[in-house]
Amino acid sequence: MKAVTWQGRRKVSVETVPDPVIQEPTDVIVRITSSGLCGSDLHLYEVLGPFLDPGDVLGHEPMGVVEEVGPEVRRIAPGDRVVVPFNICCGSCAMCAQGLHSQCETTQVHAYGTGAALFGYTKLYGQVPGGQAEYLRVPFGDTLPIPVPEGPPDDRFVYLSDVLPTAWQAVEYAEVPPGGSLAVLGLGPIGDMAARIALLRGTELVIGIDPVPERRARAAARGVHVLDPAEEGDGLVERVRDLTDGRGPDAVVDAVGMEAHGAPLVRGLHSMVARLPDAVAQKLMRRFGVDRLTALHLAVELVRRGGTVSLSGVYGGAADPMPLLVMFDKQLRLRMGQANVLRWVDDLLPLLTDDDPLGVDGFATHRLPLAEAPEAYEMFQTKRDGAVKILFSP
Repeated sequence: MKAVTWQGRRKVSVETVPDPVIQEPTDVIVRITSSGLCGSDLHLYEVLGPFLDPGDVLGHEPMGVVEEVGPEVRRIAPGDRVVVPFNICCGSCAMCAQGLHSQCETTQVHAYGTGAALFGYTKLYGQVPGGQAEYLRVPFGDTLPIPVPEGPPDDRFVYLSDVLPTAWQAVEYAEVPPGGSLAVLGLGPIGDMAARIALLRGTELVIGIDPVPERRARAAARGVHVLDPAEEGDGLVERVRDLTDGRGPDAVVDAVGMEAHGAPLVRGLHSMVARLPDAVAQKLMRRFGVDRLTALHLAVELVRRGGTVSLSGVYGGAADPMPLLVMFDKQLRLRMGQANVLRWVDDLLPLLTDDDPLGVDGFATHRLPLAEAPEAYEMFQTKRDGAVKILFSP
């Protein structure tokens, strides 16, 4: 089959790789019909290369049609249409029972001390072949795949794999009080969708902050009050406070993570480490790694006293300096973590109707054949051509 593979820093290619096969009696094989390109994939493209091997299959936002099932699978059958969550979870362990599917005890990657395995996401999370491919082996066939109805296009459901639950959890963790305010840093796929969800759930004021004009325009069209950090400059914090009775928003969602703009020294260090031998780079990153923390520090500065900072952007630094004096003094709450996809499906499915209140049908800015993945990664990373969300069609 054809699949998108990692080949080095800022280099992916579409290669022929072995077809997946049933390995466990609870496995299913899914023929992929759509697969998203995620902002988290850019961390692999740019920073996390020491934890990848050439040829690793990427992608963690797939959906498709069941082609084959293992002998112990009862819930789904060949021909069923399913979405595949990005975190691989058993659905029955103590963590899954609490709705913490991203911490599944059955698939935790003990070699690296990390949580549940993820599709297409480095040795840190199991080095499991991903879904930017023609076919995908999916374990836990009776609990992991999400059955969805026939009829509507893939765009209606594919975001259940990651974008929708990640954005929903970001807003849930933000705990905006009734009639309150929320600032969203970064209006890429997760930030854009988080802003839409917050407005749908009744947040009175949603402020979106992003340097890319096309992304601001998309959010503004849905009722978000958008700001350009470059235009506001040093006055950005005061501008947000002016919009929120001088206090700052009740909560801030950081939907940027380690890909934040700024911090040229740290960016240079990332580039240097990525060129070291993997064994050396892994040790440095796991013990002394730091992220570009521009967005996180801004979130701490923006949020009102007693407010909440909700992190959905991925961070990977082991030695990140945190402004604890400010966080303690402002009495902030900080919530974070990989989305627990299955935890939020029941909340989200009723919104995926023909009324389309979240605008999922038109959410993708680009739909491209899998063969164009190298160009798509570069376009998304450089934010060219209005790229906010890219879907691949194998």
